[in-house]
Amino acid sequence: QVQLVESGGGLVQAGGSLRLSCVVSGRTFSRYAMGWFRQTPGKEREFVAVISWSGDLTYYADSVKGRFTISRDNAKNTVYLQMNSLKPEDTAVYYCATGRTGGVVRGQYKDNYDYWGQGTQVTVSS
Repeated sequence: QVQLVESGGGLVQAGGSLRLSCVVSGRTFSRYAMGWFRQTPGKEREFVAVISWSGDLTYYADSVKGRFTISRDNAKNTVYLQMNSLKPEDTAVYYCATGRTGGVVRGQYKDNYDYWGQGTQVTVSS
């Protein structure tokens, strides 16, 4: 049984930072790309970032490029999302997901992922 558990969300002031973590179990973590998505009420879940199986390739949504960094530690079965210079519009529930392949091609599309975490709330106050 594959499980993804996110942590690290919370309330932060605009301009602040948070680091999200996602621990994966029940799957050979190092074989697959990992992605982060986010969702606000009434809106579609949107792509944030993806990282290849090796960590060598990353790809970001334009809205977070230069502020967020995705990374992974295959020895710990964990993917991270470092979020800096946070803005109120970053407020959302953040989800990690395991890719169907090891690469980042089509990484911005939800159907490229097969397992999802339960989400962690990030709230940025102005």
